[in-house]
Parts: sequence; C-alpha cells; structure tokens
Amino acid sequence: MTEVWKPSVTVAAIIEREGRFLMIEEQASDGLRLNQPAGHLDEGEALTHAVVREALEESAHDFEPTALIGMYMSRNVSSSRAGADTTYLRFAFAGKLGEKHDLPLDTGIVRTLWMTRDEIAACTERHRSPLVLRCIDDYLSGQRAPLSLLYTDASVTTAAVKEAIGVAHG
Repeated sequence: MTEVWKPSVTVAAIIEREGRFLMIEEQASDGLRLNQPAGHLDEGEALTHAVVREALEESAHDFEPTALIGMYMSRNVSSSRAGADTTYLRFAFAGKLGEKHDLPLDTGIVRTLWMTRDEIAACTERHRSPLVLRCIDDYLSGQRAPLSLLYTDASVTTAAVKEAIGVAHG
C-alpha cells in the first residue's frame, strides 16, 4: 500500500497594534527564527481553537480571532533534518489581542517582540516560513474572510473528548 501524502496543518495569529506586529523569536533546528504566534493543529481541535491556544502558548497573551486572512501552502526541504520534506497548509487569522498572562513561553520560544512591517521585511532570511511576510502583507491590504467560512463537524471534537476521558471508540 502506498503512503498517503498529508500536509502539516498550521495556524498563525496576525496581531497588529499601532503599526507593529506581535512576533515571536524561536530557536528552530536551523537557528534563531522569527514567526507570528503559530503552530500545529492538534487532533480533535477546531482551527479557531488552535490559534487561540498557540497564541497563548507562544506569546502568553489571550487572542480572539475575528477573521480569516487567508489559507496558504508552502513547502520546506530541511537542510538540518536530513532533507525532510514537509508541505505546510497555514490558516492565518486576524484578531484582538487580549490580556497578558504571567506564563512561561512554549519550549523553544526565546521572546516576543513588536516589529513594523518594514523591520520584518528587512530580515526575511530569519523568517521561519516564507509565509510570514505574505500573511502580514495580506492583512495590511485588508484581506479578510468571515470565520463562518470555517466549519468543524462535531465528530472532530467528539472523538478527542472521548479519548481524553478514556471512552473506547466504536
């Protein structure tokens, strides 16, 4: 049987305040990188829940998604992970920054910082993904779609809840 190709699904929070964007600096396998608060969709999780969780884990801030900026695909062939080839499907969200909490940042996150679009554009070699600047540019152009475009069937979250409490799947 042939292996089925599957992209890695990620979410990103595009958070702007007074012309600056909330960015994270993280230690990646290929060095110190810049990204938005972002990460992988977990099993049993809706996309909007994933971006709220990732923003909190990586920036220690609450985040309320208000719109979908876009859906993006990119491919990475890692020079530091023996040529691992991964295609990413990224869902980027605009939203409101909420309360800052006294929480440790996720493993690998060095710090959060606020940067202008030009500052971000000036260091593309440090971006975690080629999508970092593209998402900001789409945000700045006013690109928005309603969150109602995203639908998560109850079967997605129901299975995760059952597994979490130890109920056998039938």
